Amino acid sequence: MQQPATTPTKENMLINLFARLWASWALVLFIGSLIIAILFYLPCFLLKEPYKARWHRHVSRVWMFIYLNLIGCPLRIRGKEHFKKGQNYVIVCNHNSLMDVPVSTPFMPRANKTIAKKSFAKIPIFGWIYQFGSVLVDRKNDASRRKSIEDMKNILAIGLDMLIYPEGTRNRTGDPLKSFYDGAFRLATDTGKPILPAILFHTKKVLPPNKFFYLLPHRLEMHFLPAVTSVDLSSDELKEQIFRMMWDYYLANDHQ
Repeated sequence: MQQPATTPTKENMLINLFARLWASWALVLFIGSLIIAILFYLPCFLLKEPYKARWHRHVSRVWMFIYLNLIGCPLRIRGKEHFKKGQNYVIVCNHNSLMDVPVSTPFMPRANKTIAKKSFAKIPIFGWIYQFGSVLVDRKNDASRRKSIEDMKNILAIGLDMLIYPEGTRNRTGDPLKSFYDGAFRLATDTGKPILPAILFHTKKVLPPNKFFYLLPHRLEMHFLPAVTSVDLSSDELKEQIFRMMWDYYLANDHQ
């Protein structure tokens, strides 16, 4: 007599159990490797920009390369040729998961800063690393938001790239993107810097935004698209062009 197939419920239970066990392994590994990594970040307390950002990126890249591979999430990068020598960018990236920041910032082709929540900098030890690579902002504070804009302009002025997630928060919808906020595009038009889109794939599968303490191994990808000039465009025109460009690319390549 043929045995009944495993029910979806049982399959889901097994997947959930594995995902939580794997999340435990990832957490233990993260904490252990963080204690080692912080020793290599110590020069950031002494270095000035842009040298601090460059050193931060070098250490973060080595750390995250080892970490991502040990948790079964190797990263493939495409489109680095779109970064032109002598030109820095406002980089805009989709945001699906808490996995996005440790994937995107370290593996940009050049040193960069990202806009980040000020509250995260209060986390012991990790907060130091977080603020070394970030422009911090308290979104509920008008003065903090204004200061973050000036800080980002200063980052671009010294030749670093500025990485922004224009969706603001993680995309919990079934669509490729949430609607974009204006900030990244105003920054580009105010400074005359081109916008370079970056798209992350599969981070939502690894660390879903709607599940607690859940992590699955899966290959990750980050694709860079051709830069778009901000000259002679309004911030709204630039935002619409980049949104459509990223939306169409995501739909065409999400299956890979």
